Amino acid sequence: MTQSYRAAVIGDPVTHSLSPVLHRAAYEQLGLDNWTYEAITVTAQQLPQMLAQLRESTAGPQWAGLSVTMPHKQQMFNQLDFVDPLAQVTGAVNTVVVSQPQTGAAMLAGFNTDVAGIVGALREVLAPGERPAKAVVLGAGATACSALAALTQLEVSSICVAARNHAGPHRVLAAAHRMGIEIEPWVWNGNQEALAALLAQAEVVISTVPKGVSDPVAAALTGSGAVLNPAATLLDVVYSPWPTQLAKAWQKLGGRAVSGHLMLLHQAEPQVRLMTGKTPSLGAMREALEQALSQRV
Repeated sequence: MTQSYRAAVIGDPVTHSLSPVLHRAAYEQLGLDNWTYEAITVTAQQLPQMLAQLRESTAGPQWAGLSVTMPHKQQMFNQLDFVDPLAQVTGAVNTVVVSQPQTGAAMLAGFNTDVAGIVGALREVLAPGERPAKAVVLGAGATACSALAALTQLEVSSICVAARNHAGPHRVLAAAHRMGIEIEPWVWNGNQEALAALLAQAEVVISTVPKGVSDPVAAALTGSGAVLNPAATLLDVVYSPWPTQLAKAWQKLGGRAVSGHLMLLHQAEPQVRLMTGKTPSLGAMREALEQALSQRV
């Protein structure tokens, strides 16, 4: 009898996630009829129980892995058996791979594919060989930490991080220290006009804040009549609704705006590889994602 496998995305909330669309499209393209993928709401209090379930050897489908979203990316480190160096340096795990030994409990390994997601999304719009000199990251949480690593891979020389709070072991200053890079922390204290001026100077802006948080900045950009850097590119990790208010303002001023759905696409492809050991077609995953997004609109 053929062994069946299961995977899932966990978070709170998670019902909005399009990860099932991406992973199921990959399974279909790869001919993995014995694989399933679902979205499971898991609160912070339920996380230890969820990970214990992954370690158990039970009859039926065997756990292969998890996609991880808020609020668990930085909370599960001490509950895993192994954490990949990239996940360690960013301080964020968005992928858990389950390794089943012949006897005993399964081993859980944590990885970060958000960095690949950000790099892949930006490379879709940057010209070949284009190396932005100055970048601004909005936010200081888990995705912002991944953005630092992505910008380093893209060889960006100057990185400014605008956030209300920079302190703490799970914030970007700590991640930058682990990476051995220098960043400019900028305190976002409610002066939207000053922040709009800062963004206008950048060649790349990555907004990692939740839906609606950047709307006042978008209004300030539109009202200021700012002139963007000629190479200005915005990646907003929010993909629904799209375009965001920030993306609309950016495009109105002549900048390039990249939706977070491209980050989602490019981080899901290595997730599938890590969990299945097979390389899916990015085109098949992209087609399924775009269809799902059009239905939501």
